[in-house]
Amino acid sequence: MKNDEFNYYSKIKNWDFSQINYETESLTNWNISKILNEKATKKSRILDLGTGGGEVVISKFPEALEIVGTDFSPEMIKTANINLKKANKKNIKFRIMDNLNMDTEDNYFDIVVARNTCIDARQIYKTLKKDGLLLIRGVDQLDCWQLKRLFNRGQAFNDIKPISQIDYENILDAGFKNVELIPIYEREYYKTKEDLLALLLKTPILSDFSEEHENSNLVKNDIDLEILNQYIKNNTTNKGILLRRRYYGIVANK
Repeated sequence: MKNDEFNYYSKIKNWDFSQINYETESLTNWNISKILNEKATKKSRILDLGTGGGEVVISKFPEALEIVGTDFSPEMIKTANINLKKANKKNIKFRIMDNLNMDTEDNYFDIVVARNTCIDARQIYKTLKKDGLLLIRGVDQLDCWQLKRLFNRGQAFNDIKPISQIDYENILDAGFKNVELIPIYEREYYKTKEDLLALLLKTPILSDFSEEHENSNLVKNDIDLEILNQYIKNNTTNKGILLRRRYYGIVANK
């Protein structure tokens, strides 16, 4: 699974969705960027796990003493460094690191952020300072569930335990305190079929990526356009093609 995941994200190379025309309607009053900007100071050291192409770190992270973005894909980090050079920000650096084999210093970071990526809660606990903050935003099992059911496959489709519950329990077991798990509901409206298809080709929504099963396969099959057209027919609104998103947030302190 890890090799398949590595190859999958290496082909994507970035998480830039700016060319996809869609609007987001938030149904839950929880925003990881807002919390991060409220909690961070100019003296904070921040670690961003699974940083992808660095677009979010560069555009939405607060001013801080040091920001380190890591990803296990060399292609993602290559893209991140290209984006960083254009932004010309001196307090940010990107480097390759496996979230499950972290080599960061113990008791070093004030804040660790993990967005849509796998984590090892015990390793994060070690690298955080005392009373340090952990912020997670992840994709939950019921994300795009209607679409996944039509295709009979997708991220965490066959998992018994939701990803959110796995992370929540692991964080508690690692020794974190004040652990809160927040369900996040959003609606996304895609302007055209091509916009929705671009999203599905760029993300693992319809890939059999599992947090539970080691034999899962991240290699995406061709998307059946007949099934996709059926979904679009049943979910087209005056705002666009509706995709119901389900995420989760976790906040915890060391």
